[in-house]
Amino acid sequence: MPKKSPLVSQHLEHIKFNALEDYQQIIRTYIRRREGVYALYRKGTLYYVGLASDLKWRLGNHLKDRHKEKWDAFSVYLTVNAEHLKELESLMLRVIKPMPKGNKQSGKFPMSENLLGRFKKDIKEHEKKRLRELIGIAPKILKQRQVRSDSLLAEYVKRTGKSLRLRAVYKGKTYRAFAQKDGIVRYKNRKYMSASAAGKAVIQRGCNGWAFWRYERAPGQWVRLSNMRVG
Repeated sequence: MPKKSPLVSQHLEHIKFNALEDYQQIIRTYIRRREGVYALYRKGTLYYVGLASDLKWRLGNHLKDRHKEKWDAFSVYLTVNAEHLKELESLMLRVIKPMPKGNKQSGKFPMSENLLGRFKKDIKEHEKKRLRELIGIAPKILKQRQVRSDSLLAEYVKRTGKSLRLRAVYKGKTYRAFAQKDGIVRYKNRKYMSASAAGKAVIQRGCNGWAFWRYERAPGQWVRLSNMRVG
């Protein structure tokens, strides 16, 4: 099994700020032209969190900018690359409460889906089912276990409030489709009554559409369509 690349490759924590002058050459060899996340502290309390593509330059700059004399120690976390650097900074700012005094804006995830709206809808649906159980309308709940896949697909799409993008890779080529709120799957501007029928149109033989197609469960995370039937 290939060795996984770490997110943080090196770190140096809780170093007094005057070390930047007293041991400048040593620290420079560690952080010059290195990207990563850094933290500034004042009297042991987190004051500011930031990111930089050149940590040495950024820390030196904070000795002269609006943060001057507002911090007395620092930590640096060197990353392998800058691919997720901004999101890492945002994650820290959203987790740390209250937000450090030196930071003016909280972290944002522009590519992340906020599940709060879906969570509210799912809670309402859950409570409806629970109410049916409490007043003795159990047969309807039992029938849900026998629901056709097409109906389940329609139910999922309707709950999310938007059409569901689908994709599949077959013989090295990527195929795209989407499911409408009524459960109908559109592929190449043609309508198919099920995911399996749309998959058959791609591979020209019988197809289990729930295993063939993938949907984007979260931004950038494509999983088999069958995952929405689990649980």
